[in-house]
Amino acid sequence: MAEKLIVGADGGNSKTDLVLADTSGRVWARVRGAGTRPQQDGMAATVTGLAALLGTARSRAAEAGLRSDAPIGVGTFYLANVDTEPVEALMHKELAELGVAERLVVRNDTFAVLGAGRAGRGGVGVVGGAGINAVGVHPDGRVARFLALGTHSGDWGGGRSLGMAALGAAIRAGDGRGPATSLREAVAAHFGRDSPEEVAIAVDEHDLTWREIITLTPVLYAVAEAGDAVACSILDRMADEVAIMAGALLTRLGLIHAAVPVVLGGGALQNAPERLIHRVREKLAESAPRTHVVVLDAPPVVGPVVDALALAGAAPEAAEHARAQLIAGLPPA
Repeated sequence: MAEKLIVGADGGNSKTDLVLADTSGRVWARVRGAGTRPQQDGMAATVTGLAALLGTARSRAAEAGLRSDAPIGVGTFYLANVDTEPVEALMHKELAELGVAERLVVRNDTFAVLGAGRAGRGGVGVVGGAGINAVGVHPDGRVARFLALGTHSGDWGGGRSLGMAALGAAIRAGDGRGPATSLREAVAAHFGRDSPEEVAIAVDEHDLTWREIITLTPVLYAVAEAGDAVACSILDRMADEVAIMAGALLTRLGLIHAAVPVVLGGGALQNAPERLIHRVREKLAESAPRTHVVVLDAPPVVGPVVDALALAGAAPEAAEHARAQLIAGLPPA
């Protein structure tokens, strides 16, 4: 095979997508594994998991006819919870020592959204998955980011925040601290409990984890789309936070008056009701009227794949070919 191989990985809090492709744009394998949480699981376990996921991709590709020992020229790993330069450097070192690729790039997963959203000349990418984060890139290459360590660094948003807000609103509606909301019935029914209070106790006793609380996000969205005022207010808070983050990055980079994209990615944003997206557009139109908000129409793993192909010297047509295959729904193994 004359084409070189590349690997691109998009690691979120809850899952990691990894793609093995060649520089013609052919996708040989797409596999899915656990999220990247080096602070929680340990750096060694996280790196070992990524290497194992690459091994699975190689096995799938071998079944399709690719040589199992074919070298990988470029690897781009865009990973959640790689939020500071020391963590990024350590992740790069650990992956490099395993020989995952001849040339290796490690970045935060916000860069995946920018790449997948075709923001090649600069812009802002906001990721609303389990949590929330954003990155801004100036056309001259300058980057602005957030610390994004969680609530203790001022962050609110994404599936975990939305799920907890839905549960909290349901509890407050029952004890008199908040207005009535259909979330009381919806939250309890989602978990097969008699009341949201039972759900809260299960969370407190660790019978329900944050990953299960995230599953309340589509419940919240459905209740909001039915017109529930409390649920709508939670969506509005999420939209406002997205607009604030994007506006802050645009300001820091001197792009507040520039015609650049703001790309929204991650499950909590790509599957959000139109009310939430419309409010983001409204808020940004007030502060940055020349920006245009784009909801990502591709899996975020397209971003690292496209970037890896570019670094490997592939033709632009190869990136479009790979993008088309991944959008078409090549399922992760």
